[in-house]
Formats: sequence, structure tokens, C-alpha cells
Amino acid sequence: MRRPRHKDCSDITHSVGRSRSGLYSDTEQLQETPGLREADVPPPPHTLLCGSDTPTSLRSALRVKTFPFPASAALIPDSALTHVRYVSSLISSSLQSARMVSHKEFANAGKQAGLQIWRIENLDLKPVPKGLHGCFYTGDAYLLLHTTKPPSYSIHMWIGDECSQDERGAAAIFAMQLDDFLGGSPVQFREVQNCESKAFLGYFKSGLKYQKGGVASGFQHVITNDANVKRLLHVKGRRVIRATEVDLTWTSFNQGDCFILDLGKDVYQWCGSDCNRYERLKASEVAIDIRDNERNGRAKIHLVEEGDEPDAFSQVLGAKTRIAPASPDDEKVDVSNRKKGALYMISDASGSMTVSAVAPSSPFKQAMLSAEECYILDNGVDRNIFVWKGPKANMSERKAAMSAGEKFILDKGYSNKTQIQVLPAGSETTLFKQFFCDWRDKDETTGPSQAYTIGSIAKIKQVPFDASSLHSNKAMAAQHGMVDDGQGKVQIFRVEGGASVPADPASYGHFYGGDCYLILYSYGRNQHIIYTWQGLKCTQDELAASAFLTVKMDDSMGGAPVQVRVTQGQEPPHLMSLFRSKPMIIHSGGTSRKGGQSQAPTTRLFHVRQSSSGATRAVEVQVSASSLNTNDVFVLKSASGVFVWRGAGASEEEMSASKHVVSFLGGSPASVSEAREPAEFWSALGGKKEYQTSKALRNVIKPPRLFGCSNKTGRLAVEEVPGDFTQSDLATDDVMLLDTWDQIFLWVGKEANDTERNGAPKIAKDYVDSDPSGRRGTPITTIKQGAEPPIFTGWFQAWDSAMWETDPLDRIRARF
Repeated sequence: MRRPRHKDCSDITHSVGRSRSGLYSDTEQLQETPGLREADVPPPPHTLLCGSDTPTSLRSALRVKTFPFPASAALIPDSALTHVRYVSSLISSSLQSARMVSHKEFANAGKQAGLQIWRIENLDLKPVPKGLHGCFYTGDAYLLLHTTKPPSYSIHMWIGDECSQDERGAAAIFAMQLDDFLGGSPVQFREVQNCESKAFLGYFKSGLKYQKGGVASGFQHVITNDANVKRLLHVKGRRVIRATEVDLTWTSFNQGDCFILDLGKDVYQWCGSDCNRYERLKASEVAIDIRDNERNGRAKIHLVEEGDEPDAFSQVLGAKTRIAPASPDDEKVDVSNRKKGALYMISDASGSMTVSAVAPSSPFKQAMLSAEECYILDNGVDRNIFVWKGPKANMSERKAAMSAGEKFILDKGYSNKTQIQVLPAGSETTLFKQFFCDWRDKDETTGPSQAYTIGSIAKIKQVPFDASSLHSNKAMAAQHGMVDDGQGKVQIFRVEGGASVPADPASYGHFYGGDCYLILYSYGRNQHIIYTWQGLKCTQDELAASAFLTVKMDDSMGGAPVQVRVTQGQEPPHLMSLFRSKPMIIHSGGTSRKGGQSQAPTTRLFHVRQSSSGATRAVEVQVSASSLNTNDVFVLKSASGVFVWRGAGASEEEMSASKHVVSFLGGSPASVSEAREPAEFWSALGGKKEYQTSKALRNVIKPPRLFGCSNKTGRLAVEEVPGDFTQSDLATDDVMLLDTWDQIFLWVGKEANDTERNGAPKIAKDYVDSDPSGRRGTPITTIKQGAEPPIFTGWFQAWDSAMWETDPLDRIRARF
């Protein structure tokens, strides 16, 4: 109903009725949250009336400044989400008549690709240091912005289990203001602790760490080398790693999991007697992340097996008690797209927001979405709600999208852990588009044919396909944060004879698999990063020396630098960006030491690919036609000459990068286009062979997804791999499912058990048959570890057929 206009507060209360937890005002003014700059609105002393249950701190925060909100405010019933939904909707509708306020933290928001995180502190925004990204206090709320070129944005509002109602409301307000600041184009997500979206999880490949407490308890996000840190983390998950702080006592342990006892200078990884190899591997990644990011590399990691605990354990935990047996995993089996959805239209034509059914069950037709309206796609049984904003929908509907989704969850009685994604037209994620049987992106008329990157709303820029991020949609294309654009000072040192020897600047950008390197990067005001690059064919002595020399360099600079250890083939985008317009060239073996080089083979093949961050990398691969990929550029050096082979899906940037590879190899290059190769080209590769030519790989609208099928928890479960997947995500003790949309691959690890081997084919069939888009008959191919054909390996850059000759646990523990 329309709110009556009265000048006397008591009259308003009497006329409108009672609302214990609602908020309303007798003026058309709503107060601004703290920390925000004043909008171009006169600030008369209007007041905001609050229900008796409205928290004092929220009422106080909303009195600071003022800006208009419309006279259509209705009373709100009591609920846990009242303040979030109502305050957000008031602010949303107000923006039709006033310019949105802009927080000082927004000044640099979205200016560079990468991840920015803020914590809600005293109802204001405070940035979280990059070294602590992935650490969340369970009593707090956070705002995250992920930016990708050219540019597109994802806003995430993360809510801890113990977060206060005030902080929830403030997070919702700031999320809406940030969305408005960025022009209304971002995709918005509501994230709840332990139920985060795959897009969110993909930003933190080393896992999430949940810490007890929050702002109210006095806990701050500070990078520290404090030796007095004492905490115990329970590490769970095979694909999605979550490290949750638990009570510092023996009763927290169980035999089936890994735990990390963090004592500041010493980080202990404790492995239960029943935990499996892959869980040990993932726990090691968490321990390394704590050392490298939270301690700036100034901590030592120790591996501890159950029953062999050192004295440090008893000193902190007391006398050891009986360890509990492995606890069963009570999470449901999750095949991400097995559930159907329903489609509803949102409208405020009647004066209040209403929802009406459009289609009761997927698959839907894209024509059901009108540009003049907003819609809710209900996948609530799988804890997903999508709100689609039509580009011509009225402003109040567009800005109330998140609050409409929250109200829908309440009305349906769905779990409060349900995820919400708000999608502007043109920014639809793969998970949304899969519910439509005929989805076509802009400028696409005959079916999937091109890959697109979303810019601002109503503008879609067609870009070359980037296979390095094939596995995820835009929101899931998680990259490591870029501290800057890579234009700072670079110094490179080679580990040689236990010492660091300056590398010849002319060789910068070249990395040899038989070497280890220290890359010192300096930028800004006395800020530094030390990258320790470790080749796959270097000696154990060089590995140890590289770690020692890194600490020595760090000490010489007062402990200020951030340390990043990098294994060959796992280079983060920022490291790749340090070589300006040149590609990072990775030689499979050998050394750059003068006089130490072995004779280079007569025939060499380099795979050139551009990453999603725009940097290029050239990786030496096996000389074979099966190594070719239709999406990329390859440089072949042989006795008969130098060939630059361009695949049909290759980009101009990759062709430009190939010139630097040719310059190093020497010779006059001959350009070779795919399907027009001369006989001498095939002869140099050892003859024609099948290679990756999948049309789906070259022309992707729906990027592929990787899942693990495991019964390590006692029953067969399926879990998606978040973030950028690589060959190392293929767990050798599981069956993996790779969905490339025109084909399903079942990859069987050598250590997978009979239950996984026998049950995975049925899961794959059910996965296809229950696809919301209605696809049927997709071929399912089963392949075994060690016998992967090119149609499978082509989805992974620089596939290494010898990867599993070395135990993955040994590889990661060499980084300890």
C-alpha cells in the first residue's frame, strides 16, 4: 500500500500501523552509510524512523547523511533478512531521482584486472591485504570485486555464519552502490559461508580459510611474521579446499582428515591415518599458502603423520588423547546441472513488486525473456537463484533485483544458504544459459560459433578464443591477483653452485627446465616480490638452494618482499606479464649457464598461447604432430628450416609472440596455415598424426567443465573443479568427468577403485540426460591415465605425458 504522508511521527505510526523490525520515514529522505562522500543532494535534518527491533548501530549509521527515497515505502514483516532487503530496496528505488553516492574505496575499483576484497568494519569498507585474500572471519561480511578485461565485473557479497544483521545490511548497500558505480553491468553474487559459488571458489585455488571471530572481537586482517600465532585448521575437500579454524585441542582431530597446526614460525601439516593421498596433496597447498602469503615466506613447514607428533604438539595441545575415527561426509551427491528450473517474471506495475510464473520447467526458450522485464530463474532445489535484468526494464525493477531474489527465497521457504546471481543482459553465465535449449549470444545466428567477452552492459566485444580458461564461464575465470601491470623493475638471478648469479638481461624471459631462478620485481613505493621459479629438471640441491637464497634475499631487504614460489608450467599471469610485449619462453630442459648447456636437439617445437590476462607464453613440447592444437600457434625448428604454424583459431597476439621465439631459434621462418602444410613440415614432426581439431574447442560459447567422481567419503559423489583447471587437477585416485559440450570424457586414474570405475559411466549418462538445456545423445568417451588421445589432451595447455612418472606428493613437498 502507499505510505500516507504525515508531519507528526506519532500520526505516522498510528496511521500506517506497527512494524517492530521495519524502517520507514515521514520524509522522502534516507540516510547515507558512513564513509561515503556526500551526493549532490541538500542535507536537511530529516529523520528515519525505525522499528523497535532495528539494531541501534544500523539506525545510527543511517542517520549520517541524506538522499531521497520514494514515497512508496511499505511496512516490512520481521525476518532475518529484513534489514538487508528493505534498506537495499529503498536505496535502489531512490536512485531514480538522485545520483548514487560513491565511497572513497570505489575510486580504484575495477581499474585493473584481478581481485579486490573489502571487509565491513563498523559499517564501513576496509580493504583486505592481497596476501590475506582467501582468509575470512566467520563473524564478518565482505565485498569482493573480480575484474577481467575488457572490462567485465563480478561483485560478490560474502556472509559469515556468525555475521551480524547490521553487517549484512551494510554489505547489501555497498554491493548495490558498487554496482551503480560500475554502470549496472556487473554480475552480482550473494555468497554464504560453506556454500559459495564455483565462481567465488575459483578465485582461491589454494583454498578458503575460515577464522573464528571478526571485527566485533577485535580481529584484524594483518600480514604478520608473529611467532606467537597459535591456531588449528581443519582441512576438508578434494576439489574445493576449506580450512576452518577449530578449537585448539586434541578432540578436534580425526583420523580421516588433515589438520594444520599453525604456530607462526612453524607450520605443521598433520595427516590422519585414514586420509588419502589427494587430501594430503591439497592440505600441503594450504600450508604452502600460509607460509608464502600470510608469513611472507618466513615460516617452516613440517609434515607430521598421526602417531609421530613432535613435542611442539604436546606443548600446545597438552597430553595426547584418543583420536576420533574418520567422520562421514554428510554432503549430498552433487551433479551440478541435474535439477530442473522454473522461470518467473518480476513486475512492479501494480505499485508493489510481484512475481508471476512464465514457464514451470526447463528447458526454456530465449524468446521468453523480454528486454523490458526482469526475471527469476528458480533452481532453488539446487540452492541457486538467478535474477536476469532486461536492458529496458524500469530502474526500480533493475535496482531491486538482489532484494527480489532474497524475498523469493523467503517466500519459497528455501535454505538461507541459497546462492543468488544477478545477471545483466549480455553478462549471462554458463550456469544460467544451460537452462535454455536455444540460447544465442549477440551477433550469433546459426548456433555456437564464437567466444565472447562481456564488456559493459549492452555492448559485447567479440574477442579471440582463449583456451587457457576453457573450463569456466566469465564469472568463474578466476586468475591470481595482478598487483600492477608488470611495468616495474625486473632483476633475474640464476641459482648456480649454491649462489645466486645475475642472469644476462638479454636472456630475460627465457627459463630452462634444468635451472632455478630468483626474479626480483620492484614496483610502487618500495614494494617488492620475489618469484622463485623452479624447473622440473633441476637438481634437489638447486631446489634447496633456491629456497635458501630466497630467504637470504628477503632478509637483506628487511623482510619486506612478498615471496612466491613457482613451479615450471604453473606461472601466474603477473609473472608472465613482466616481460612486456615479449612472451615468457619455457625450455623443457637445459640451462642458461655459460658452458653448461647441453647440445640442443636438432628439432624443437614450441607451443604459443595467450592467457586470459593478455600475457603470452611459449612452452617447449614434444616434437610430434599430436602436440598441435587448432587454436594456437606453434614454432617448429628442424634441420630443414623454421616453420610458424597457425591454427585456425589462433590470435594475432599469438602470431606476434611467435616472432620472438623465431628470433631466438634463428633462421628464416616459413608461415604455414592449418590444412595447407607442406610435406617437409609433417616430415619434421615425424609424420601426420591426429591432433586437437575439435570445433567445440575452437568455437566455444559454453566452456568446458571438469568434475571429479570419488567415493572416498563412503559413497560415490561428484564435485566440480573450480577456477582454472590444469592437468594437475586430474586426481589419479579418482575418475574425472570432462564436459566439452559436444562430448563427455571419463578419465580413469590408475588408482581409482572399482566403485568409482563402475559407477562413473552411469553418472555421466545421468549428467547428460538431466541437462536443463535438454541435450541428449552426447557421446561419452572413457579413457585411461597414460593413454590419453589428443582429443582429450588438447583441452590442457602443454600436456606433459611424463607428469605422473614423479609422485605428485613428492613434487609438492619439494616446495616445503
